[in-house]
Amino acid sequence: MAGSLKDQLLKAGLVNKQQIKKVEHEKRKSKDGGKNDKAGAEAARRAQAEKAERDRELNRKRQEDTERKANAAAIKQLIEANRLDKGAGEIPYNFTDGSRISRIYVTQEIHAQLVKGTLCLARLGPRYELVRPDVAEKIRARDPSRVIMPPAAEPETPAADDPYAAFQVPDDLIW
Repeated sequence: MAGSLKDQLLKAGLVNKQQIKKVEHEKRKSKDGGKNDKAGAEAARRAQAEKAERDRELNRKRQEDTERKANAAAIKQLIEANRLDKGAGEIPYNFTDGSRISRIYVTQEIHAQLVKGTLCLARLGPRYELVRPDVAEKIRARDPSRVIMPPAAEPETPAADDPYAAFQVPDDLIW
């Protein structure tokens, strides 16, 4: 008896050629019994979920970048629209910007207003501009690092136990 089982069944008349082709097709389609289809579908779903997560993260970063640029443009516009003239002053006004001590030259009037706190400084790139306190608050709401507020005025009356109460600081002292 030579030949394969399918040839023998075909000769015996138990199956026809169409049935044999159908069985061979099913056999090729599912070599691993359908396990590969389930694993492939699961891997595809996992890959699609990972891609969706990466896309969401990328969109979030783009959104933050767009908001940061819009915020910077709004601050720049606020400063440029509301800046006050420093004048051609000769009096230095020293202030701290973060951990750095900076200096601008202003007139006597502007120096007095900066000391009192009726004017503030706003950083616009490498330079500093004078702005009113209400504008400074708007800028501070968007980016606190761009506004340099004058130090709060200290109380005029010295404490009772202050050993230096008898020594007054001169008004014209500039540090």
